[in-house]
Amino acid sequence: MDPQRRQGPSVPERKGQKRKLDEETVIGDEQQQMQQREISSSSAGTSSSDARQALLSEVSAQVNVLNTTFSWLEADRAAAKRATHVLAELAKNEEVVNWIVEGGAVPALVKHLQAPPTSEADRNLKPFEHEVEKGSAFALGLLAVKPEHQQLIVDNGALSHLVNLLKRHMDSNCSRAVNSVIRRAADAITNLAHENSSIKTRVRMEGGIPPLVELLEFTDTKVQRAAAGALRTLAFKNDENKNQIVECNALPTLILMLRSEDSAIHYEAVGVIGNLVHSSPNIKKEVLAAGALQPVIGLLSSCCSESQREAALLLGQFAATDSDCKVHIVQRGAVRPLIEMLQSPDVQLREMSAFALGRLAQVITVSVLPAILIFIIINECQLEVLAFVLSEMVLLFCR
Repeated sequence: MDPQRRQGPSVPERKGQKRKLDEETVIGDEQQQMQQREISSSSAGTSSSDARQALLSEVSAQVNVLNTTFSWLEADRAAAKRATHVLAELAKNEEVVNWIVEGGAVPALVKHLQAPPTSEADRNLKPFEHEVEKGSAFALGLLAVKPEHQQLIVDNGALSHLVNLLKRHMDSNCSRAVNSVIRRAADAITNLAHENSSIKTRVRMEGGIPPLVELLEFTDTKVQRAAAGALRTLAFKNDENKNQIVECNALPTLILMLRSEDSAIHYEAVGVIGNLVHSSPNIKKEVLAAGALQPVIGLLSSCCSESQREAALLLGQFAATDSDCKVHIVQRGAVRPLIEMLQSPDVQLREMSAFALGRLAQVITVSVLPAILIFIIINECQLEVLAFVLSEMVLLFCR
């Protein structure tokens, strides 16, 4: 889901990000797949009240499994894993999320965000280790897509468990299962905190920011992206969170991520930095001092249009009040790719480039200005883009 949306070409605005939990096969065996088909087919062709009752019965059955299988017994772990997966599959349909919550799934899923108590007999035998917790985090992340359920999940104690899951690699050998549970925990935090200022603060108070910053250096790129996505959301319009992210020394790693060849990595990184510097002049100075300017300019030529948009918006923010920074942006080659972006079929990309060029107009030389205007006219850019660039330039040159 795209986190940056604007009201018009002259007023770019950053927004928080809600991660779209990527699709993956969570039903691992034929029996579970058959069970899901039976649930779907039983709802088809029935009245809405009958379908609701059938789904509530299914949810109730899975919740009962979760409430009675909190142990390391292999049969219990296998049953709990299946139950979390069935609930996650159902929760992919937003139309039935309310029914899943109504059926009592939240406290049952939260309970399984932690490992069962370990006895001496269990110590060396941990079937489906990390798998049940991963399934629970995934399901809760899907339920949290609906804002009305965010607080309920937090009030049931999910955040402390999710933060602990972010640290699973510290107590276990790195494996696909460990990586997956960490990623699902970060994704769940992203959805829980989306446009919810109190939950963003709670994540910080629960100690969630330091492990997320540490995960920016994780070897698994999917974990890196999930951690960056969570930090991006937590940084949006929350000064205390911004300060802690910077204090945890996130900037060097984020700037390194800007240079990644993986477009998903540099897209997340530029988004985090953008939310950090938004309305925070002191952090903007730290970001520039840490060397972010050149890699951000480099993203203007990225094959990823989302990264290009983010980079153009960020350059406009860098250039907002600092004339020296404007000079550096122009000298380091930002103008030409910004001009080229004006011919993009992506309306928002054109708007962002026009915004950045308008901010830079004060230091663009007279020899460059005609080239910009000719380019706009020849390529038949939208009138609103032309009008915006011209108005920005006229205003700045008349000052």
